Amino acid sequence: MKKKISIISSAFNEQENVWELYTQVKAEMAKYADKYDYEQLVLDNASTDGTLEELRKIAAQDTHFKVIANARNFGHIRSPYYGILQCSGDAVIYMASDLQDPPALIGQFLAKWEDGFKVVLAQKTQSKESVLFFAVRRFYYCLLNLLNDSGAQLPANCTGFGLYDKGVVEELRRLNDPYPYLRGLVCELGYKRALVPFVQPTRKRGFTKNNFYTLYDNAMIGFTNHSKVPLRLAAMGGFVLGGISLALAFVYLILKLLFWNKFPMGTAPILLGVLFFSSVQLFFIGIIGEYIGAILTQVLKRPLVIEKERINFK
Repeated sequence: MKKKISIISSAFNEQENVWELYTQVKAEMAKYADKYDYEQLVLDNASTDGTLEELRKIAAQDTHFKVIANARNFGHIRSPYYGILQCSGDAVIYMASDLQDPPALIGQFLAKWEDGFKVVLAQKTQSKESVLFFAVRRFYYCLLNLLNDSGAQLPANCTGFGLYDKGVVEELRRLNDPYPYLRGLVCELGYKRALVPFVQPTRKRGFTKNNFYTLYDNAMIGFTNHSKVPLRLAAMGGFVLGGISLALAFVYLILKLLFWNKFPMGTAPILLGVLFFSSVQLFFIGIIGEYIGAILTQVLKRPLVIEKERINFK
């Protein structure tokens, strides 16, 4: 009996890419038709262009192709994760719909999976995007692993593109996380994993949906979900700065007593001190706020996605 492979992508305003995505995935899976059956699922995240209409056309001609249309845009984190949980294959392959995650890597994923790896992650060793942007990403992963106290090292430059065994997907279902950090979760689960290096191509059609807010959101989820170090740094920073302030106050007092007429009080040191400590306070209050926001998200337990329509599901 053939094993079933589920391939899932989330799309928002990718009208120009969905046909090419479908064509490339179909061509790759045709190479393994003797070993695997497959399904391809695309979640439309309430696109405002003609993406959903194009997905309907593909689904009408190929029963392997399934579509879930979301009631609204549920974002770049919840929608793909929800799609993974809806898959029924022996393994699930997640990739972005913009073709910057090359479907040509499917064969390498399957080979690693057959070798016994439960998680296979694609790792960007190089990228044809901005050199500065790639360097910032690399720095982020280094910082995340430096501050990570969960005991699970997160591989650098892995975005979630890869293969997940059905056992891993079942564990993700049991976790029932309303706002998950996928790449961190699968590493924390501790399953045997492999890395497949690749060079990320540039986007050929359409425009990226990532902006400063989405990238910041993803980055902060990584920190709040996998590290308490920032909170501890805030506490230790408070003690250290408090000690420095007290020492400076004593030094200032002694100098004033010794050189009463020659040592002016001045308002500049006071103003600079107030501004410095106020900025430090706001910074750490912001960190605490991120953790409180993460707690609120977990407590509310809102659904990952509300569906509007399903196509080609039996």
